[in-house]
Amino acid sequence: MINPTVTLLISCPDQRGLVAKFANFIYSNGGNIIHADQHTDFAAGLFLTRIEWQLEGFNLPREFIAPAFNAIAQPLDAKWEIRFSDTVPRIAIWVSRQDHCLFDLIWRQRAKEFIAEIPLIISNHSNLKVVAEQFNIDFQHIPINKDNKSEQEAQQLELLRQYKIDLVVLAKYMQIVSADFINQFPQIINIHHSFLPAFIGANPYHRAFERGVKIIGATAHYATADLDAGPIIEQDVVRVTHRDEVDDLVRKGKDLERVVLARAVRSHLQNRVLVYGNRTVVFE
Repeated sequence: MINPTVTLLISCPDQRGLVAKFANFIYSNGGNIIHADQHTDFAAGLFLTRIEWQLEGFNLPREFIAPAFNAIAQPLDAKWEIRFSDTVPRIAIWVSRQDHCLFDLIWRQRAKEFIAEIPLIISNHSNLKVVAEQFNIDFQHIPINKDNKSEQEAQQLELLRQYKIDLVVLAKYMQIVSADFINQFPQIINIHHSFLPAFIGANPYHRAFERGVKIIGATAHYATADLDAGPIIEQDVVRVTHRDEVDDLVRKGKDLERVVLARAVRSHLQNRVLVYGNRTVVFE
């Protein structure tokens, strides 16, 4: 990026004067705000905002911005994150046997639809190694069963450290990630069909077809210890009719999963997602 920017994501108890306080911090240090968005959750009593400004001309060196802002944030009981646009995140994509989300993410990254590096693919099966080789991405085959799960997850964590991974994307990774793993590495985005909890387990499209559903969908969310119940980032749906066979449902479902996961990953990488409790605000 030619002109790097700084982004602050802030949530704090709602009160008067918050916009002025945050804007004045940037203005008083010579900053030029280029994007600002906000939301008040009156039920939770929270003010949530995303502010982005140009780093060029800002009086504080980047290493001093966080400590300086913390002096303002602490009295407000604020939770906040700071990100710099010229810091390129590193993604590890985890897969099993299905390749549609994997190919889509790699294509979008190569097309610069989002700015990130993809140095690592991890899978509990070996059949997608050829995809990694095709795109010159390191591939690690780590088979997991109930007897070796703890040992294998320790290996996965070590790989994330070695490759300096910032985000894990579960691109149809058909294994449950343990609560202990998530506690140690919480930056995980998952994608699944939106039949949950109605059609849990294998072959959900077959059972949805038998039930005669009229809408199918996909959900991308952050992984938490509660299976498929983490904060939702993105969702979408498509209608189906009595003329659609199982293969049509599967095809439409895969199309949705690709798009929904890509939107969620892009929003995360652009620092547009603010998590509070088990909810998110996704700033446009």
